[in-house]
Amino acid sequence: MKKIIVPIDFSEHSEYALKTAAKLAKRYDAELLALHMLEMSDIMLSASDGLQNQKAAFFLQLAEQKFETFLDKDYLKGVKVSPIIKHFKVFSEVNDVALKNDVDLIVMGSHGASGMREYFIGSNTERVVRNADIPVLVVKNELSNVNFGVVSFACDFSEECIKSYLNAMSLFRAMDSKVYLVYVNLPNDRFRSSIEIEKRVVNFFTKADGNLDKMSDVNYVSDYNVEDGVLTFSNKIGADLIAVPTHGKKGLAHFFEGSIGEDVANHSTLPVITFKI
Repeated sequence: MKKIIVPIDFSEHSEYALKTAAKLAKRYDAELLALHMLEMSDIMLSASDGLQNQKAAFFLQLAEQKFETFLDKDYLKGVKVSPIIKHFKVFSEVNDVALKNDVDLIVMGSHGASGMREYFIGSNTERVVRNADIPVLVVKNELSNVNFGVVSFACDFSEECIKSYLNAMSLFRAMDSKVYLVYVNLPNDRFRSSIEIEKRVVNFFTKADGNLDKMSDVNYVSDYNVEDGVLTFSNKIGADLIAVPTHGKKGLAHFFEGSIGEDVANHSTLPVITFKI
C-alpha cells in the first residue's frame, strides 16, 4: 500500500477517516492524499467579470487556509501529506483523482443514512463507493487501531465476484488478517440447498484459486436479508472489519435493486471495506 486518499469536508467524520488513514500510512509507509472539493458553481469559475473572479479567488483562498489549519494535526507528524483542492463537489471525481495518482485505497468517513433520505439523496459515502474502482474503507468513528486482525468477507460465490475476492485476499495477506468468508442463505427465490451452495463454492474456489484450500473458511448463515446476515455474523466472530464486493449500481438500477455493499457500509458500526466487482 503506497498511496491513500481521504476526502475532507472538515466534518467530525472526515477527521475520523483522516486519523484512520494516518495510522495506515504510518504502518505501511504510505503517502496520504487529502482531498477537499469546493462547492463552486460553473458560472462563478467561468465568469469573465471581475467581481465573480474576485469571489472565486476569495473562496479558493479561504478553503486553502481552512484546509491548512485542518491538516495541522499532531497525528499527521511523520506522514507525507499531499493536499489537493478541486473546484467541484462531484463524488465521481474522487475516483478520477485516485486513478490519476495511482492510489491504492480511499478512506471515507460516514455518519450513515436511513429511511427515505437514503433512497432519494443517499450519503456522500455511498456515492464514492458507487463510483470507486479501488477499495473504499468506510469508518463511522475513531478507530483505536488499524490492525484488522479478524475480517469477515461477505460473498455469494458467483463468478463475477472472483476479481473482488482476489483483490481482497491480496490486501488482507499484506495486513496479516484472518479472513472468514460468509454466505447468507435467504428464505425466498434466492434460497439454495446445502448441496447447491457447496457446488457453487467449489466452482468458485476452483476458478479463483485453483484449489479448495479455503473451503474450511466458508461460513453459512441464514437470515431474512443479506445485510442483516453479514452484520450479525461479523459481530458474532468479533470482526474488526467487514469486506463486501459491490456492483456500484447507479441510477434506476440502484434505486430499485440497491447495493448490498453500500447498504452494509451505510448501516454497520464496524468499519467496512468495499471492492468493486
